[in-house]
Amino acid sequence: MSEENKLVQASENDGQLDLDNQLCFALYSASLAMNKLYRKMLKPLDITYSQYLVLLTLWKQDALSVTDIGEQLFLDSATLTPLLKRMESANLIERRRSEQDERHVIISLTEEGRLLKEKAKDIPNEVFCHTNCDLDTLLETKANLESLRKNLLSRI
Repeated sequence: MSEENKLVQASENDGQLDLDNQLCFALYSASLAMNKLYRKMLKPLDITYSQYLVLLTLWKQDALSVTDIGEQLFLDSATLTPLLKRMESANLIERRRSEQDERHVIISLTEEGRLLKEKAKDIPNEVFCHTNCDLDTLLETKANLESLRKNLLSRI
């Protein structure tokens, strides 16, 4: 290999390790920006982004097992359990053992958790406005990210 080819290859390899060329960093930094926006919007509701995700899941279908919530949010029970305990302490949810199988814990909304849905109803539209994107672009981005997630999970 000529010296020129070695320099070109070295230059290309260095570019591969450039932070600005990393898909992972683009996803990470976009996630940080999104979390920052949600933190601002959720502050008046006195909930975290993770708690909001759990509430979204339960607002769609109440009385789910920890396992069901974890599967929908791609979280393991070791991550989810402390979060749910904090939500229970805040009187947003209640946890109880399943009558059919005591190994399973069922998570249900409290009245306070149900009432929070009305206060949160405008958040998705506010987020949409902050993205400064048209609906088609956002739907395509969401679909691409879901496909990327599926592809990555199928390989780990």
